[in-house]
Amino acid sequence: MTLQQIKYFIETVNRGSINKAAEGLFISQPSLSNSLKDLEAELGVELFTRTPKGVALTQDGVEFLGYARQVNEQFSLLEQRYTSKKPARRVFSVSAQHYAFAVNAFVNMVKKTNTDEYELTLRETETHDIVESVKTLRSEIGVLYLNPFNRKVMGKLLRDNRLAFHPLFIAKPHIFTGSSSPLARYEYVTPEDLEDYPCLSYEQGENNSFYFSEEILSVESHKKSIKVTDRATMFNLMIGLNGYTISSGVISADLNGNGIAAVPLQVDDYIEVGWIAHDSIKLTAQAQLYIDELDKAIKRYGVYHEA
Repeated sequence: MTLQQIKYFIETVNRGSINKAAEGLFISQPSLSNSLKDLEAELGVELFTRTPKGVALTQDGVEFLGYARQVNEQFSLLEQRYTSKKPARRVFSVSAQHYAFAVNAFVNMVKKTNTDEYELTLRETETHDIVESVKTLRSEIGVLYLNPFNRKVMGKLLRDNRLAFHPLFIAKPHIFTGSSSPLARYEYVTPEDLEDYPCLSYEQGENNSFYFSEEILSVESHKKSIKVTDRATMFNLMIGLNGYTISSGVISADLNGNGIAAVPLQVDDYIEVGWIAHDSIKLTAQAQLYIDELDKAIKRYGVYHEA
């Protein structure tokens, strides 16, 4: 096993395709494919499942990636220390539910990334896709919530996929609505107060389930219900239709302006927001930087609570 093979392996994981990795490495596709097959033969395990759409890590591949990243990072540090070589290109991906603080943390992470080259990805996506992305290491970190309703199902899903949930904070439920909406004038609202207003929620696609919903009280029926796929549409409907959605109450005026108001929702429930990652793989320096910025963003909003 050589350092070059380790670099080839990591690049293939990052690209999700042998063809794309070969292009990025400036080598031929057959050369890269043969190098990876030689590595698998030497290790005696299959690292990738190969499909027409690309490659996906096997469980052995996931475990090997944890060690490979550590070796590659340490070698890069040696190069920088003794050869004055510039820092290596940073690669990092995070998948998250639609949280402003997750975007804010990503922005601050990018500003503090000390390298001339990077390839960073932020996916605001469906809950099931967050779990699947972290499971297959398409994303190193996932950000989502647990509560009394979904905890048992989500907890089992995470354990079955060897993913660990790390709490960030616990929040009482709020609604988000347009600042000019009649709902924004309330000191707090009850479910009864919301009956005549459009309830907005994020579409969960083919894996739609009450347990995967980004909003609590997902089993409740509503007279008016609208599903959306992105944050901008959600905010436009809050403002244009006096619609509302249920969330943590944490919102960033820096990113979203002052057009959205958060109002406490009087229900016996809570939202525990946290991040997920593989339970046996050491985080990269870039992932740790993102988590540090998550903590800072949450404290900045004044809602930090030890979970």
